[in-house]
Amino acid sequence: MYSAYFAGTGAALPERVLTNSDLEKMVDTSDEWILQRTGIRQRRIAAEGQNTSDLAAGAARRALESAKVAPGEIDAVIVATVTGDTVCPAVSVYVQAALGARNSCAFDLSAACTGFVYGTAVAASFVQSGFYQNVLLIGAETLSRFVDFTDRSSCILFGDGAGAAVISRVGEGGSSRIIDSLLRADGTAADLISIPAGGSRLPASHQTVEQRQHFLQLQGKEVFKFATKAMVDLIETALIRNRLSMADLQLIIPHQVNYRIIEAALKKLELPEERLYLNLDRYGNTSAASVPIALSEACQEGRLKRGDLVLLVAFGAGMTWGYNLVRW
Repeated sequence: MYSAYFAGTGAALPERVLTNSDLEKMVDTSDEWILQRTGIRQRRIAAEGQNTSDLAAGAARRALESAKVAPGEIDAVIVATVTGDTVCPAVSVYVQAALGARNSCAFDLSAACTGFVYGTAVAASFVQSGFYQNVLLIGAETLSRFVDFTDRSSCILFGDGAGAAVISRVGEGGSSRIIDSLLRADGTAADLISIPAGGSRLPASHQTVEQRQHFLQLQGKEVFKFATKAMVDLIETALIRNRLSMADLQLIIPHQVNYRIIEAALKKLELPEERLYLNLDRYGNTSAASVPIALSEACQEGRLKRGDLVLLVAFGAGMTWGYNLVRW
């Protein structure tokens, strides 16, 4: 068995900023109302003609540059997303073509907001088994195309963006390691967050369009309960499984879901906010892109130092949840 590590990270965000004040002009809401209930001040919105694959490729280029890995050295391109350019083919093949990663396989992974965490476990397994040496993993979303901007309870939450990482085989003298991953799902709660129409269950029709069933729908109160419990359980489980104390974790990078959920989890864990990396106020919930964008920014800001123990935590539609424990 080999060891896998994050060789490089990168992120790409649309230029357009949609503030809470902008939303005040679109729906019955206010900056104060949004900020108090979510912790979000603004989010990024993809430009017309800017696709999920465009953001994914932009983040990927930065990750490749950071890792000093050429596109031709990539063995697999994995894109975690629920907002693909098309139903078929996968976003990953467009990204592969844009990068010129001709020696790689390419496929998408659908686990909603937990997508990057799921993808990290998959990519690490590829590398640890010796099957591949370099895997390009991307979390990318254009959720603004699937948000109902007449629904004030949901449209305030989401934004667009992409984050990427190159996960590679550890060379001689390397110390960084993806130590442990835990992935879970509960399909009995699948309807808590969904886009009902557009698949084989409810193909597109005049009726599905009129009923706005191609937009994201969520049951806020139930999602709040699930996400709070999932975050607490994941952190506690990671510590128990790896025989660690809370003091051993230098940084926790959670899915940037909603500040109230994160705050509730912090209280239950008696954990100071300084131990978490948060950028929720600037980008909102970017689903599968959330964790890798935060990871990339934490790297750029010097929040991660050699030898640090870092925990990536996510939870989302499906319902799915999971973590990755990394020795940086």
